[in-house]
Amino acid sequence: MHAEEHADPPRSDAAALAALIGSSPAGVAVFDTELRYVYVNPALERLNGVPGAAHLGRTVAEVLPDMAVRTDVMRQVLADGRPREITTSGQTWVDSVIERRYWRVALHRLEEDGRVRGLVGIAQEVTATQNEREELKRARSYLTLLDNAAVSIGTTLDVETTCQELAEFVVPVMADAAVVEMIPQDDGQSRREPPPGVLRLRRAGVAATPELADALDQFGGPGTDIDYQEDAAVPRCLAADEPVIENLSGDRQPGRAAPTPERVAAYRAVGLHSAVVVPLTARGRPLGVLSLLRAGDSPPFTEGLDVVVARTLAGRAAVDVDHAYRYTHEHHVAVELQRSLLSEPRVPNPGIEIASLYLPAGEGAVVGGDWFDAIPLKGGRHMKVMGDVMGHGVEAAVAMSNYRSMLRLMAEDDHPPHRVLDRLDKAVERSGLDRAATCLIAVVDRREGVCEVASAGHPPPVFLDPGATGARVAAMPVGPPLGTGFGGYRTTVLPCGPGTVLFMYTDGLVERRGEDIDVSIGRLTRLTLPAGGRLQDLLDEVVDRFADTAEDDIAVLVSRSRGC
Repeated sequence: MHAEEHADPPRSDAAALAALIGSSPAGVAVFDTELRYVYVNPALERLNGVPGAAHLGRTVAEVLPDMAVRTDVMRQVLADGRPREITTSGQTWVDSVIERRYWRVALHRLEEDGRVRGLVGIAQEVTATQNEREELKRARSYLTLLDNAAVSIGTTLDVETTCQELAEFVVPVMADAAVVEMIPQDDGQSRREPPPGVLRLRRAGVAATPELADALDQFGGPGTDIDYQEDAAVPRCLAADEPVIENLSGDRQPGRAAPTPERVAAYRAVGLHSAVVVPLTARGRPLGVLSLLRAGDSPPFTEGLDVVVARTLAGRAAVDVDHAYRYTHEHHVAVELQRSLLSEPRVPNPGIEIASLYLPAGEGAVVGGDWFDAIPLKGGRHMKVMGDVMGHGVEAAVAMSNYRSMLRLMAEDDHPPHRVLDRLDKAVERSGLDRAATCLIAVVDRREGVCEVASAGHPPPVFLDPGATGARVAAMPVGPPLGTGFGGYRTTVLPCGPGTVLFMYTDGLVERRGEDIDVSIGRLTRLTLPAGGRLQDLLDEVVDRFADTAEDDIAVLVSRSRGC
């Protein structure tokens, strides 16, 4: 028995109405002017999962409490008689794995003898079509997300910064919270060992929506060590190098999604209900994981677009993290090598004062190939060297070491500066060193009060004479850089009596973009040092006047003889 036998529809011929729409595959309902059911056809009974008789005399909200009802539109149709179409969504009493279903409903006013008798609604489910639209919309937003990833993640060569950028990038577009955790690297620092069977990761990036930010602070921020039990999602993800999706709200295996079973309860308390963990892998080596978490009304993670996009983003970020690790390692090696080569030069003899300065071009910059040296010679003379290998990094530091070693060997033969440069140029060519270098050699004879200088593409030295109001820049020929094989260097003899300060430097001190080098060097003539003043005071003046505007590494070597 159908609902039409329990109530009179607005039309008097119920049998005729049932014959007309009773077999329709679309769900049909007739409402009175108070929007109460007076008729439903069998198709609507099946759609709603409610017998026809249970509809009669009740409103949609009473029959289907989980349905979004547009009663305002229904009343407009009753009022003006103009048919309308609406989309409604929610759940009926029919079991469904779909979280939210959608229907397209046509509304028409019923009239009889000029009187408004009610409303008829014809419903057709469009859940599949709506889901396809939502999926397409989400896919488009994810494509935009992937396009923007290249300029938002990996903006620096710092591991922690890259991890934080990744976490912030996916919130809130893909997740309500995101955590990036890294496998600790062997960087020479001592760390406590985790207990047996426990995987310890270091949290490197955390981001969350404003509603979750305070609650997630209790789980630890960047720099926190997190211990995972063997069957938790993170160890399983790393072991298989595959994404792992976990339901945090279910009761099955509650400890598998979080570091410990106790942590799951804390996750539930703040509303987290779904997680996906994807590996950060580069060059076949696991680096860590990206964990995405959803809370509240956000849909749970499922296999498909979410996981594909998360893994793509994690893969891109892993490459940036790997670059940052490799840069950090190379930078550490280069710094240690350069530090060993830029230690304070040995004083050739008690009558000579020497001071030096090295400033990298900004914090975190890759070290360059600047070097200096002081070498004792026969007859109380001494050689001072200032050099600059082209480029930066480990290769430049290694080349710098080779240059310095070869020059020390050649200095023992006691040749004039230009001869030393000629021999060094040929030796570099034979050695296969692929990095050119500039070099300035100065041999000071304090007994004669002279200084012999020769340059291989290097800026000229500056002399500060006792009592002078300014410094003098040496006028001398400049030969080609070492490693070019051209040779042709010349020695210039310049006065350098007791108390005169010999000032040698690399081009980072003076070169400025868009400025002629002669103008830049000319600024050095304004350097001063009172008679008997400390060499360190001169270096302090250099830092004050030139360091802030430097665009390259700065190395300075200053010396002064006290007389015979």
